[in-house]
Amino acid sequence: MRLCLKHIWEKGEELLEANNISVYYGSVKAIEDVSFKVNAGEIVAMIGPNGAGKSTALKAIFGLVDIKTGDIRFNGESIKDLRPDEHVSKGISLVPEGRRLFSSMTVIENLEMGAFLREGNNGKTDIENILELFPALKDKRKQKAGVLSTGEQQMLAMGRALMQRPNLLLADEPSLGLSPAYVDIIFEKLIEINKAGTSVLLVEQNARMALEIAHRGYVFKIGSIFMEDTGSNLLKSEDVKKAFLGG
Repeated sequence: MRLCLKHIWEKGEELLEANNISVYYGSVKAIEDVSFKVNAGEIVAMIGPNGAGKSTALKAIFGLVDIKTGDIRFNGESIKDLRPDEHVSKGISLVPEGRRLFSSMTVIENLEMGAFLREGNNGKTDIENILELFPALKDKRKQKAGVLSTGEQQMLAMGRALMQRPNLLLADEPSLGLSPAYVDIIFEKLIEINKAGTSVLLVEQNARMALEIAHRGYVFKIGSIFMEDTGSNLLKSEDVKKAFLGG
C-alpha cells in the first residue's frame, strides 16, 4: 500500500525554532550551527545518513543532551536549559527510538504513565481515545508491553507520548524494525495525529515515506543541514534521489 497525503495544511505560526545550535559528545562534534523550525500544524521531516546528527537534534530539543551554543525557542520562550519533564509540561512529547516501554507493565499502565505529569486528570478519556486511534491495542489492553509485537509496541509508545496532549510530537525513527505493513500504519497514524491538531517533528531513515507525509523537510549531512525545502520538492531533488531514494 502506498501512503498518500490526504490533508491540506495552511501555514501556521512558528511553534519551535532552533537557532545555530551545537552539541558535542566530549570533544566530538555531533551537530554544529544547526538551525531549523516547526510551524504550528506542520509535519516536518529530518532525513540523512546514520550519524548525521538528526537524533541529536531531537534530543537537544527535549533536553536530553546539553547545547553548547545557540538557542531553542518554543512558543517564543527559550527552552534550551529545561529538563525533559519541564519540556513535557510546556507541550512537547517524545516517542524515543527503540520505544523504551515499561515491558513488565500492561498497555493501560504504560498509557497511564504517559499522563503521570498531568494534574487533576487520570487520563481515562484520553486512554479510550488512544485505543480508538490504535485499535490493535484495544483487545490487548491488559497484556504486558513486553509481549506485544514490535508494531504494537510502537503504537503504544506513540500513544503514551500523546497522553500529555502535546502541541509538538517528536518521533525518533518510528519505523525502525517494523514490518512493511506496520510501517504503513505508523505513517498513517502520524498523518491522523497531525490532522487532529498536533505538530510533528519526525526523524526517519525511510526518507521516501517521511517526505511523502511531510510539509517540509531538512536533509542532514554529518553534523549540519545542507538542504531544506517542502517535502514534495525534496522528493523531486536529484541530490536527494541519489543519496536516499535509490534514484
